[in-house]
Amino acid sequence: MNSFMVPPTIHHGEGALEELKNLTGERAVLVTGGSSMKKFGFLAEAEALLAEAKLETMIVDGVEPNPSVKTIERGKKVMLDFKPDWVIAIGGGSALDAAKIMWAFYEYPELKFDEIIAVGSMPKLRRKAKFVAIPSTSGTASEITAFSVVTDTEKKIKYPIVSPEIIPDIAIVDPKIPATMPAHITANTGMDVLAHAVEAYVSTAATDYTDPLALKAIKLVFEYLPKAYADGKDLTAREEMHNASTLAGMAFSNASLGIIHSLAHKIGGELHVTHGLANAILLPYVIEYNAATAPERYREIEEFLGIDNLADAIRELNKKLAIKPSFQAIDWLDYTDADFEAILVRMAKNALADPCTLTNPRQPEATDLEKIYQQSYYGL
Repeated sequence: MNSFMVPPTIHHGEGALEELKNLTGERAVLVTGGSSMKKFGFLAEAEALLAEAKLETMIVDGVEPNPSVKTIERGKKVMLDFKPDWVIAIGGGSALDAAKIMWAFYEYPELKFDEIIAVGSMPKLRRKAKFVAIPSTSGTASEITAFSVVTDTEKKIKYPIVSPEIIPDIAIVDPKIPATMPAHITANTGMDVLAHAVEAYVSTAATDYTDPLALKAIKLVFEYLPKAYADGKDLTAREEMHNASTLAGMAFSNASLGIIHSLAHKIGGELHVTHGLANAILLPYVIEYNAATAPERYREIEEFLGIDNLADAIRELNKKLAIKPSFQAIDWLDYTDADFEAILVRMAKNALADPCTLTNPRQPEATDLEKIYQQSYYGL
């Protein structure tokens, strides 16, 4: 038997943020990342709307790009003191992912991070609060999914936490918020959407319910991501990319993912490469690896898009978005070839154990993953 789960309510389109004024309760915690939500006025707008709803608010900010267990513990302490009825995450995928686990630790103060790493090990939530997710990027789709990615900074590993319990109660998908994203973040998060959709479509857990969502998301990315990248104020392109992100999220939250994400989680944790950028570089290499033994699903995507070769089309899309073709070519990050070689075997071993590997259409060995890392690092 299969299941298909999404948030009970999804408010989307320009002006969707206004729905905050319709919440009922006494207190709400707003969880956010850096300064962008404050800089562009969205945090203040959210506070004003919650005040209109007569909710007292408190802010947990400073969630880093790769949210850590330490940051989650800090948010948990704030929530235990404040006792919110609502946990509201506003910002990029990192803020949403962190807020989900803060929420879990608020509901269960004695819970340890190691106890929720296994898929489905999250206890039942909503004993104290409900969850609202408001994404500022069109990428992670954390507003719609049963996923959260948290970094153990001591082990240098990103862990995907998977549980239907962390699917938000309400998703607010307002395109005016991602319209503030700079071009390079638009590019990286947009390629994250494409990775989600492609992996959901070829996943061994794909169904008739997830396939149409994945295909529509793929088509929207190819059509609208270059437009959103070229003109950040193009609200049509922004809305369609925000929709693509949410549709892809519906697909992969129910069909799971594959080794693009397994590999990206580990190299991101080790070398601090942002998740969307890692996915963008890995995508064509993984497609070529998988298609060697499971070509049919990729052909279906190619036929739907009217293209000959999906991997090559993605390489061309990366060029349009000024995304480097290999990890070695990224000249603004602080790592060397020696750093990469020193962690290669460990990364491959950890990627093999990643939950996303389970639904990849081709089951790899650790040596296969080493080879993909080498290809994508050196551009082979």
